[in-house]
Amino acid sequence: MQDMTSPIARTTPQRRERIGYQLIFASVLLLVAAVLVSLSFGATGITLGALGRVLHAYVYGATDSAGVTEQLVLLGIRLPRTILGAFVGAALAVSGAMMQGLFRNPLADPGIIGVSSGATLAAVITIAFGKTFAAPWMAAFGVYALPFAAFLGGFLTTTLLVLIAGRRGQLMVGTLLLAGIAIGAMAGALTGLIAYASDDRELRDLTLWSLGSLSGASWPKVIAILPFVAVIAIMLPRVVRALNGFLLGEAEAFHLGIDVERMKWLIVVVTAACVGAAVAVAGLVGFVGIVVPHFIRLIAGPDHRIVLPCSALLGGALLLFADVIARLAVKPAELPLGIVMAAIGAPVFLHLVLRRGVGGLE
Repeated sequence: MQDMTSPIARTTPQRRERIGYQLIFASVLLLVAAVLVSLSFGATGITLGALGRVLHAYVYGATDSAGVTEQLVLLGIRLPRTILGAFVGAALAVSGAMMQGLFRNPLADPGIIGVSSGATLAAVITIAFGKTFAAPWMAAFGVYALPFAAFLGGFLTTTLLVLIAGRRGQLMVGTLLLAGIAIGAMAGALTGLIAYASDDRELRDLTLWSLGSLSGASWPKVIAILPFVAVIAIMLPRVVRALNGFLLGEAEAFHLGIDVERMKWLIVVVTAACVGAAVAVAGLVGFVGIVVPHFIRLIAGPDHRIVLPCSALLGGALLLFADVIARLAVKPAELPLGIVMAAIGAPVFLHLVLRRGVGGLE
């Protein structure tokens, strides 16, 4: 329920809507700034000022080694990394916003309730056994094998949670969180078992991947996530009205003409697509799905016409800034992205728990 003593609760609907649109505009500017920063900073010292020379060299052909290096860094490494970072941040923030709206609880992040762990387990199985029993899967899907596997893991985990937490047509939030913790623990145990059975090289790859990183960004990975981007872009507008209805309760949403059960499954599928694709290309990155939607609701209220687009924009910007920190903090080495996001998100999450407990949405 809305806290009627909060500034948002005392704001008129017209002013709240105006604040929401202002926040969307500010979010666009922040994402643009994050993209420019991401393209400008790195261990090599090449800045965005070289972009003009790079584009000229790309069109007419590079004439010296410096031009080739700048082209490789900006177009071959930083640009796909920036695109993937913006997508991963947007996907995780949007999935968090949808889960919170569906379950009417600000703690219902895909990482907290185990969806990310399920997607991670499926992806780890694909990586570790890609040359053995998972070889037919790899051969069938090629570059899409990893994101499809992560999507399937996230979808099955989310579906299991919905089935466990469902009671007489209602989703029990307490049961959801407890079941999510249990499923996440089981998925983590299986992931650890696979890592234990791996050799040194596989163990290092799996460990670094599970900590989250965009260091493996490439144009094939950008191409691989395009189907997921299309699915998310098509489906998100369809769930806005349902999520706003769920804020009032499922019975009230039903009386507003919303097909409650069908919309639940649609939200589950879109969430699984978001989490699965994000985990596949960046590993396990936490707290984005909690921090970003909660911040937006504090400023603009719970209307998902504002929450979802702002979550996508601010989530992408936050992850890009975190990735720049990961690149520069210990250069020429690189911190895992999950560590940076945990350092940013954990204090905010603790503040949320202490301030709101396990109550409803802002």
